[in-house]
Amino acid sequence: MDSMDTVNLLKECDAGIKMAVVSIDEILEYVCDEKMKQLLQGSKAQHKKLEGELSVLLRQHGESEKEPSPIAKGMSWMKTNMKMSMDNSDSMAAELITDGCNMGVKSLQKYLNEYQSADAQARAVCERLISIEEKLCKDLRAYL
Repeated sequence: MDSMDTVNLLKECDAGIKMAVVSIDEILEYVCDEKMKQLLQGSKAQHKKLEGELSVLLRQHGESEKEPSPIAKGMSWMKTNMKMSMDNSDSMAAELITDGCNMGVKSLQKYLNEYQSADAQARAVCERLISIEEKLCKDLRAYL
């Protein structure tokens, strides 16, 4: 097992979680349906819990947390605000979050493949994050 692969995988998961939380927060202000709001808030809580675990693991490896790319955050903000200003519906909110989940799963799977020497704990965290993203995507189908 390669400690750099472990650290890199943990950092990518950390940045992904932070991006997911920012995206959920951006969308929540537009959502009208109470059940959808609860669904998003529940997923956000799962992300935040896993973020705490990642923070501990990164500290154990003597590393700091990783912020998402400012460009990715800016692009997400622009896309969300542009699309929601044209179609301020729960369906559009669900579509945007679903797109984000799909991009997250794709990226995380790529990192799992790239950092094959990461330790079992880091790989398990990444797989849990993928599961959280896939579940949110599936749960939002009712709102598309």
